[in-house]
Amino acid sequence: MPELPEVETIKNQLNLVTPFTIKSFARSNVSDSIIHTKIDKLKGKIILEVQRKGKMLNFLLSDNRHILSHLGMTGGWRISKEKVIEKHTHLQLTGECDGEKIYIAYVDPRRFGHMYLYNKKDAQNKLNELGEDLKSPDFTYSYFKEKVLKYPERFIKVTLLDQSLFAGTGNYIANEICARAFVLPHRKVKSLKESEIKKLYKSVFIVIDGATETGGTTFAGGYADTTGSVGGGVNHLVVFYQKICQMCRRNEVKKITLGQRGTYYCPKCQN
Repeated sequence: MPELPEVETIKNQLNLVTPFTIKSFARSNVSDSIIHTKIDKLKGKIILEVQRKGKMLNFLLSDNRHILSHLGMTGGWRISKEKVIEKHTHLQLTGECDGEKIYIAYVDPRRFGHMYLYNKKDAQNKLNELGEDLKSPDFTYSYFKEKVLKYPERFIKVTLLDQSLFAGTGNYIANEICARAFVLPHRKVKSLKESEIKKLYKSVFIVIDGATETGGTTFAGGYADTTGSVGGGVNHLVVFYQKICQMCRRNEVKKITLGQRGTYYCPKCQN
């Protein structure tokens, strides 16, 4: 599933073709499983900017409406000078940026993504369901500590995955945060020491910055950016999908299941 670094990469690339004047749009015959609101009156509207909160993209339109796009497991956006004919293209916007004809298309093989066209108030209400974004200035240590400790009986990794607390985390990010902090993901939150909470907080930035700098992280058959290119973030992983821990480079990585998610850790480096 695209997580914060992947969605951040897509957002940055989409903003290279804004402002984008929409001339026409087309939908696939199965797009209703993704687009949950009426999509209309887009012709002539301008995409002024694309923002992001957590894993949600926010397309700001010139009529004060917002297209919110959550990529689900396999969703992505493409930018092209030619009509996008990629299989599983479910929404295609034809338009213009700086006098050049451009196509922006949403592609989603498994159709687990979600899309909404909202007015400003409804868009904000939807975004308010999310906690602070991991790259927001408001994502402070005091915020992180308060939210981590909110559910003391939870497993640490399960809390890190909670989007109502930490917008933008996902499975590989949560695994890697625990690893970089040398904390076992299946410990209870109540067992954390202050020093360990500080390590977890610092590890958030190590993980998301490293993955973002390499254009996101791509696993087999997974995420691609707006050009269809894969990210190089796999080279930054230390336990997720690794056979040997890339911190100690000696011990075999163990895998368990937490909250129905594959969970990876080094039994020697993490305590």
